[in-house]
Amino acid sequence: MTRAEQARLSEDRYGQGTPAQAPRSRAAHAGRHSGSHADNSRDAASRTNGVEAYAARRKKKGHGHVLRGVLISLAVILVGVGVAAGVYLTDINSRLSAGVSDSLRQQLVSVEPQEPFYMLLLGVDKSDERAEDWGSDTSNFRSDTIILARVDPPNQTITLVSIPRDTMVDMGDYGKQKINAAYSYGGAAYMTQVVSQFAGVNISHYAEIDFEQFTSIVDTIGGIEVTLPVAVSDVDYAGIDLPAGTQTLDGGEALGLVRSRHAYDAYGAGDFYRAANQRMVIGAIVKKVLQLDAASMTSTVSQLASSVTTDFNVTDILSLATQFKDLDVDNNVYSGLVPTNSQYIDSLWYEVVDESAWKTMMQRVNNGESPYADESEDPTAGVAGSVGTTSSDSSTSSVAASFTGSVTVLNGTGTSGLAQNMANTLVNAGFSATAENASSSDIAETAILYNRSRTGAQAAALGVAQTLGIDEDAVTTNDGTYPTSTDVVVVLGADQVED
Repeated sequence: MTRAEQARLSEDRYGQGTPAQAPRSRAAHAGRHSGSHADNSRDAASRTNGVEAYAARRKKKGHGHVLRGVLISLAVILVGVGVAAGVYLTDINSRLSAGVSDSLRQQLVSVEPQEPFYMLLLGVDKSDERAEDWGSDTSNFRSDTIILARVDPPNQTITLVSIPRDTMVDMGDYGKQKINAAYSYGGAAYMTQVVSQFAGVNISHYAEIDFEQFTSIVDTIGGIEVTLPVAVSDVDYAGIDLPAGTQTLDGGEALGLVRSRHAYDAYGAGDFYRAANQRMVIGAIVKKVLQLDAASMTSTVSQLASSVTTDFNVTDILSLATQFKDLDVDNNVYSGLVPTNSQYIDSLWYEVVDESAWKTMMQRVNNGESPYADESEDPTAGVAGSVGTTSSDSSTSSVAASFTGSVTVLNGTGTSGLAQNMANTLVNAGFSATAENASSSDIAETAILYNRSRTGAQAAALGVAQTLGIDEDAVTTNDGTYPTSTDVVVVLGADQVED
């Protein structure tokens, strides 16, 4: 039999296949490929479940891709924001510290967190006009404003002590000089050294304001509110004409106020009153800035960075502001002026320090108290604006009444002769009193106003109240609305008219 015949015989006997498959029976072959109806159903279900499982795995895998994509995108955004924020803060910090030299940093003494510290605040006139005339070198500038600040975070107090620019100090090799000359001799570093030695304290931080940029500080925060005891008119030198009383100042007006001294020529040393107004303006700025949220405060610091030079960075400023967010500026910001006497020496006027009084003042400041025991020690009280004396306008408990002094009695009612009767009563008690009519005849409540610029005026006002039988709650300061030529002004109201 030929090979071809053998092959056909094998196919007829075993079915399609090769000789190697011959041992498998037809039944086994049939069972494998056909089987029962149930077997077919199970196979179909198995195939369906496999497809669904695969689809689920593909779907889950797709979700994983999406989630990873979202997370990667968020990470990129956050990194971008972080980089942008870092660049933003770095820019602010570089502008804040642009004028802080290594020699200045060496003069600043570090202090533990949450401990009181001293800071030197300088106002320097670096106007383009001055620089053009004298050059831009530090030696051509002097600090017109010198304030030593004590900052006490735990007790929530700030003390501002003005140092008159003409204060005589011993500068060693330079001899006896006016203290503001230290800036021209050695810039901020030497100024810090001289003030530290003068006050007998370590100085930990420094800030310098360029007066030419001062307007931007006030305008950036939307103006400041101040209360002026008397009108401030200095159009020729400072470009301002401000009425007495509470008002909101823009940047230009605030700059004029902190520069003006000729407005006080009738009261004495104009520098003293200017210094008091400077402290008041600083207090007003602090009060306004502390009302801002963190984002607004950061934006504000950024805008002010070109006007201020300081060793503080923006993080330090925000941290300090957070610590003082509940600061009561009206009662816990203290204010004072170095006690001096004016003397004409070698053809120059100097402010010579009263060493005993200065020592007593710094003891109070170091203890966290107001520089003054009471407002009678403040030479600018009642004339220039200020902050933080220990006696407030509404508090008279620490002042003893006196029954001497000059009084103007104004009739604010329609009852003829009322003011004259009151004036006669006061004269009989020991006062010097005159009677006049008020500008209005329909005043409801009586007020007893004392002029803080006049020594003993508050005590006299209490004596007036007792003499006339008027409640002491009616006693307050004269904001300049009424005459300031006498110690006390009594404005009679309808409550003094007998029914």
